[in-house]
Parts: sequence; C-alpha cells; structure tokens
Amino acid sequence: MKYIIAVVRPHKIEDVKKELLNEDVHLMTITDVLGCGRQQGVTEVYRGVKEVDNLLRKVKIEVAVNEEYVDRTIAAIKKGAREGEIGDGKIFVLDLEQCIRIRTGETGKEAIG
Repeated sequence: MKYIIAVVRPHKIEDVKKELLNEDVHLMTITDVLGCGRQQGVTEVYRGVKEVDNLLRKVKIEVAVNEEYVDRTIAAIKKGAREGEIGDGKIFVLDLEQCIRIRTGETGKEAIG
C-alpha cells in the first residue's frame, strides 16, 4: 500500500480529478494549501509599493492506493497537472503501513477499496 501526496496548481484540480477517475481512483482528499518553491512567489504593486508574497496558493491531493494502482495514479496526476512550467507541483509517494476502515473494521488492502 502507498500513500500518494500531490501538490498542484489550483486551476488544474479538475483535470487531475478527471484523470484519476479515468484510472478508477475515486477515493481522495483535497485540501487548499499555501506553499513556496522554485516559483519564488509573486511580486505585486499595491498603491505604488512592490510587495513580494512567496506563499502561493496550491491544492494538496492525498490518495491511498494498493500497489497495482501506484503507477497509474502517478501517471494520472502528472497528466492532469502538467503545464511544463515551474510551479506545476510535486508528487510524493510514501509507504502506507496500515489502513483501517472504521465502519467495517476492515484492514490493509481491503480497507483502501
């Protein structure tokens, strides 16, 4: 089992969700987040004064999948989120030690879905 975390541009979330659904990945958690990276933030002029904000709005997608879904989940996120520019995002893949479905008490592979 793997826990996949992706941080992408907010306007790409619908494309990512569409690609994930095409790969039969239906269970996900999505959170609005702020972050900074190679984009180095944005510079805006407000009332004649330059202001630099290095925290940009992003969306974090969290997905727990069984081993057979890992590669296609990653491919779907990449396809949906990619614009080919700095700031497209990152994908992190972590080992998932345990998963428990509270309603039924199922554990492991069965609990993920």
